[in-house]
Amino acid sequence: MNLFDKAVLLMTGLTALYMVWRFAQDQQAGRRPPLAVAYYIIAFSVLLASGLLLIAFGYGILESRMVVVVASLIPVALSLGLVTEYAPSYAKAYTSFAVLGLIALAATRFAGPRPLSIITLVLVHGVAGLVIFGLPLWFSFKGLAPGGFAWVGIGGGLIGIGGIALAFLKAGKPILPAEVILLILAPLLLLMTASFAAGFLSSVRK
Repeated sequence: MNLFDKAVLLMTGLTALYMVWRFAQDQQAGRRPPLAVAYYIIAFSVLLASGLLLIAFGYGILESRMVVVVASLIPVALSLGLVTEYAPSYAKAYTSFAVLGLIALAATRFAGPRPLSIITLVLVHGVAGLVIFGLPLWFSFKGLAPGGFAWVGIGGGLIGIGGIALAFLKAGKPILPAEVILLILAPLLLLMTASFAAGFLSSVRK
């Protein structure tokens, strides 16, 4: 990992840290449902920790089974927050899927056959990514949320691209050369985090 990647990851971490602070402020002011805020804070805290770990240990840490499982909390927690805040009638069902998905992901990552672990990873990331991508765009399009909320959906598209690219890379069937994936990973994480920040900051209730 070069100095540019480390600087970009540091900017990503600082953005995530700022969003943790902003969500805490939103909760204190009653601008968002407390449970949704808790999910958002988990997602951005894990994003912050992931960026710092990448800076400290380089991209080789992506080979760690535990890191893969913990990093999955980013899309899962973020999607849980969105469903809880914007589609509460589906919250219980989606929470069940998310919990079972994380358990299955951990089980297959540590004990299951490799193909099954990859399928589970793609399924969990894919569903969470679709929620993060589709829900904000739909609410913005229908006028149920400010237009800027669509930026969260754009961030969801970016996290989906990155997650699937890494999943296929670990499966030994990369959709892009490994060098290209690692070249764009840090800027992709920054763009994703900035998109999330722009979307959430524009959607908060005054």
